[in-house]
Amino acid sequence: MSTLAGKTILMSGGSRGIGLAIALRAARDGANIAMLAKTDTPHPKLEGTVHSAAEQIRAAGGNALPIVGDVRDDDDITEAVLKTQGEFGGIDIVINNASVIDLSRSLELGAKKYDLMQDVNVRGTFMLSRAAVPILKDAANPHILSLSPPLNPSPKWLGAHTGYTLAKFGMTMVTLGLAAEFARDGIAANTLWPRTTIATAAVQNLLGGDKVMAASRTADIYADAAYAVLLKPAREYTGQNLIVEDVLEADGVTDFSKYAAIPGTPDNALFPDIFLD
Repeated sequence: MSTLAGKTILMSGGSRGIGLAIALRAARDGANIAMLAKTDTPHPKLEGTVHSAAEQIRAAGGNALPIVGDVRDDDDITEAVLKTQGEFGGIDIVINNASVIDLSRSLELGAKKYDLMQDVNVRGTFMLSRAAVPILKDAANPHILSLSPPLNPSPKWLGAHTGYTLAKFGMTMVTLGLAAEFARDGIAANTLWPRTTIATAAVQNLLGGDKVMAASRTADIYADAAYAVLLKPAREYTGQNLIVEDVLEADGVTDFSKYAAIPGTPDNALFPDIFLD
């Protein structure tokens, strides 16, 4: 059984939620995790900073490099890549976790919020991945993983929240493009998205509060699936829009009950995530 021991991950965001869960799962193997995140000081509504995340990573058995910066800033991206390489000697994995969500309808969506979603979700994914590619080429099993949904051009999702849909599908298109472009270099690039909502602060604050939280799965299911993807042979396992539950099922996991945010919640009572029919 291979592990992520000694592997170096560069992640955008990750101070809390799904990104932190993925980082902690890798940390249990002894991975090195560099995080490029804006959260230098605590947010009034959201727990966690890049520094508290680093403490948790170290406590879990990993090495942490917290980098305060913005994935929208090209200088910050360059600095993050160079710092990560300098600290750990290379980069094996890039995880595009940073993402902005605003489910406003088109007439209500502010122009600044539209730009922010494009800048972080699409441009940030492209620029961070691209900056790391020359170093990923030297890695033994290089992976790019973006937390974005399968392309689903149904009117239901295109019309639900056009600005956000565009930004998340943009993340996916960047990732699939990189998979095709760098396949000959052996760099895998895949996306990963859950079948049900995940109990995070974003879901609590933006998607439906306690009711949806209670009908969600924990971030651990996302972390376990991401971990499984990152162990796959990069030259063969690339260019895919992966679903969390499908990845785990392919690895023999049949019982997802332990991932229920409220223990005992039956699978059929869980809230389906957006973008999946």
